[in-house]
Amino acid sequence: MFRRTQTTADDSPVSANDPKPAGKGRPTPKRRDAEGRRRQPVNAPQNRKEAYKQLRERQANERVKAREGMMRGDERYFPARDRGPARKFARDWVDSRRIVSQYFLPFSLLILLLTWVPFPPASRQYIYAAVITIGWPIMMVGVLFTSVWVSWKVKKLVAEKFPGENVKGVGFYAAMRALQIRKLRFPPPAFLPGGKPVPPKK
Repeated sequence: MFRRTQTTADDSPVSANDPKPAGKGRPTPKRRDAEGRRRQPVNAPQNRKEAYKQLRERQANERVKAREGMMRGDERYFPARDRGPARKFARDWVDSRRIVSQYFLPFSLLILLLTWVPFPPASRQYIYAAVITIGWPIMMVGVLFTSVWVSWKVKKLVAEKFPGENVKGVGFYAAMRALQIRKLRFPPPAFLPGGKPVPPKK
């Protein structure tokens, strides 16, 4: 009653410049072949040693990338303690000033070096007395008062400038940064003493 009509697929080669898409009368590419062309080789580790080596290389690359980001001042790579507008303000405020406490570590190093210098016995006791009994206590008192003042000042300014920001710990953060030698501060300073921005490195 009903006759089945058979259609034959056109197996003739298709030109690469043929604008017609694969459709009627053309063989559709197999999914397996299409996916195979999109796949890229994956260097899967063959054993535990190779897997551990790849893990160490990946971690090393991530550390390098994070350090470069921190050196650029990209806050995405900062530790949690350095993030946020309050901490950035504290860093910039400290870095744009010359504060007495930043000379504490160089002064301590100078005292240590003086103890190694072979001064004549007659003058040694006077030098040690001047440095240890006079210079050292004065420096300690100066550092203590400076740290308290920096902590109070920065905390007050942050509360005024960022009313909704949490100021907990920001004063101590500023005081500890003021104790560090400028070149060893991290994240690196964005301002020079006096308030001028640090020029970009060439």
